[in-house]
Amino acid sequence: MAVNLAKGQRVSLDKTMTMALVGLGWDVNQYDGGADFDLDACAFVLGANGKVRCDEDFIFYNNLESKDGAIRHTGDNLTGEGDGDDEVLIIDFTKIPADVQKIAITVTIHEAQARRQNFGQVSNAYVRVARMAGPEDMVGTEVLKFDLMEEFSIETALVVCEIYRNGADWKFNAVGAGYQGGLEALCKSYGVNV
Repeated sequence: MAVNLAKGQRVSLDKTMTMALVGLGWDVNQYDGGADFDLDACAFVLGANGKVRCDEDFIFYNNLESKDGAIRHTGDNLTGEGDGDDEVLIIDFTKIPADVQKIAITVTIHEAQARRQNFGQVSNAYVRVARMAGPEDMVGTEVLKFDLMEEFSIETALVVCEIYRNGADWKFNAVGAGYQGGLEALCKSYGVNV
């Protein structure tokens, strides 16, 4: 049975889990702004200093896989329509280099300022982690879920969660923090050259 987490909670991931599916989902509130909502999931692979080791440690719709193959984005969903996960990241813990301390999972709104969109217009957002039986298992067995219940009014970027090393183990931190400035602000914060 999956564990439901609240903002700020931390939980250890099972030591035997070698591959994880990180599914992110959301719905758009009924609003007619004339433009579709295009939300984008990203992963920032961080060293001990909390920054990317190089620009290729930023995994997103234009860089779908880390150079070591440890993290893979399955592709950009341009509308978020339908049930279930809207975007998915795959993590292979066996391939993560020893100098990686944390993986920050984020969601941003593409062209939010130009489209006058923010996370106040998004509902039912969640992140879930599922144990994968192997590389072809694109559903997995859900082990935890974090529903982002907070009302965001002006934010255009969210740090949804962090998966981080704690000694030899990996832990999940339900962050749920909103930011203004969209993807560019997150990239600068994590040391990506923009």
